[in-house]
Amino acid sequence: MLAVHFDKPGGPENLYLKEVAKPSPGEGEVLLKVAASALNRADLLQIPRGLAAAGTGRDSRFFNKYSPGASLVAQWLRIGDPAIVLLPSGGQYVTVPEGLLMPIPAGLTMPQAAAIPEAWLTASQLLHLLGNVQAGDSVLIHAGASGVGTAAIQLTRMAGAVPLVTAGSQHRLQMAETLGAAAGFNYKEEDFSEATLKFSKGAGVNLILDCIGGSYWEKNVNCLALDGRWILYGLTGGADISGPLFSKILFKRGSLITSLLRSRDKKYKQMLVKAFTEQILPHFSTGNPQSLLPVLDRVYPITEIQEAHAYMETNKNVGKIVLELPQ
Repeated sequence: MLAVHFDKPGGPENLYLKEVAKPSPGEGEVLLKVAASALNRADLLQIPRGLAAAGTGRDSRFFNKYSPGASLVAQWLRIGDPAIVLLPSGGQYVTVPEGLLMPIPAGLTMPQAAAIPEAWLTASQLLHLLGNVQAGDSVLIHAGASGVGTAAIQLTRMAGAVPLVTAGSQHRLQMAETLGAAAGFNYKEEDFSEATLKFSKGAGVNLILDCIGGSYWEKNVNCLALDGRWILYGLTGGADISGPLFSKILFKRGSLITSLLRSRDKKYKQMLVKAFTEQILPHFSTGNPQSLLPVLDRVYPITEIQEAHAYMETNKNVGKIVLELPQ
């Protein structure tokens, strides 16, 4: 099978396709033939593989697909069925634990489906499991036009909360507002903290989803409401801070919560996938005008892996970048 490889650390120019042995599924695993795979920011630190894929089931090793104790996945998945999956690595074929598979919602293309797992599971985890978002909450979403950002906007709206976003261009802010953002702030042109306080009439926001980190800490604390939750899940703006972070967040009685999805264990990921499949996935319905929508920026053939990663490094995408694999 085909897989993306690199022989030394560096940029996208080090990526290339290589023929490797096709994996075989073990007990409780499924062999998936990958049709499309989404690129992710984490790939820039851990070249070359994505965290999400869509494809069709090819082989499995279940105890008994039809026994009363069979899992939810074992009951719906058959050879040839389309599925999406959260995974740490892979190639043209991947073996995955059955509990990480989800059915593809009707009406979605394979590239659209591949845009769901990592971005939407991350956004769902941040908002619900960690942020405990409630109806009426105000939520500030940094990088509002990213894959996670575009998912978080829609999930915030679905929860009855109010999404606010930051982004670096008018085009990105317009996309965010199209998806349901109540307001957007261009961090290159204005102080998003002051703009957030103005929008909230001085109250601040109840929840901040932050993938930036160090360079935003003071502005984040400034616009955090009393008893607010600040969820840190990335450090694209650096890891260092200089200043009285603890005293400022203590004064707000704020909670600083950190999280990564990639390093979570299988049990946690299976719990997250199960909750998402039951509570969120049914809302990806093409026949519903209020349905959730995975946002695609560009789709590349796998043979253009270098170009796809180079484009991701420009940070110009709105939504997900997806690779298509030969079938």
